[in-house]
Amino acid sequence: MRGLTSLVPVFLAVPAALAGQARPTVAEHIALGDSAYAALAPQQALGHYRAALALDSLNYQALWKAGREFVDIAKQITGKDDSSKHLRDSLYTQARAFGESAVRVNPNGADGHFTVGQALGRLSRTKGGKERVRFAKIIYDEGMKAIELDSTHDGACHLVGAWHAEVKRLSGFEKFFAKTLFGGGFLDKGNWDDAQKYLAKAVALKPQNIFHRLELGEVYVDLGHYSKAREQFTAIEPLPIADVLDHEYKQEAKQLLEDIKGEKDET
Repeated sequence: MRGLTSLVPVFLAVPAALAGQARPTVAEHIALGDSAYAALAPQQALGHYRAALALDSLNYQALWKAGREFVDIAKQITGKDDSSKHLRDSLYTQARAFGESAVRVNPNGADGHFTVGQALGRLSRTKGGKERVRFAKIIYDEGMKAIELDSTHDGACHLVGAWHAEVKRLSGFEKFFAKTLFGGGFLDKGNWDDAQKYLAKAVALKPQNIFHRLELGEVYVDLGHYSKAREQFTAIEPLPIADVLDHEYKQEAKQLLEDIKGEKDET
């Protein structure tokens, strides 16, 4: 597990480096948070966004960006022990809460809705099938709302595309449970065509994003479109690191390329 012992400073309202200095404004804290985010330092970024919120608790930018940083911190915790799971889930839950606060402040902002969906999407991937199903409708609705508000939101397009793929990967029992839970066939919406469409759009909107290409390639593998999968996995290697997990994503792409070596397209 990475990052567990170093997470304590996350919860400080004001970054320690600013002690004794003139108090930065809300805008300055957000700018400092943005710089830390770009430098792949989510704990520092979160400290600045929370400092901005200490000055203005209803600042939309600080709210959804704080949620984003909670996600970036949580997704680096890979341990399977109970303490790791509890911490990771707690961080995703806080990410969701910040996203929901952002939505209350600005219901017409795509980033707030995306933050809610992203937090639950990440949380659901650490859960069993029944729990994933419980989050499914919220993830779909928040992703689609973000796209409705901003059709160029690559993250929301990825979220919805991945949702379709995850639904198609559910077992028959999990889908039966979903129909029982929701009283209908909500998950029947899931289909491979939309998984490809939305993930391909995410790649088109932001071709430098490694995660977009990785998940699109994985869908192509699911469908036996190995040539297209190789195109995505091969394109990943030269891309710049821009996410805290990009090094891992690159390794996954290499492994998948090896796994499908010699495979011929099924369709």
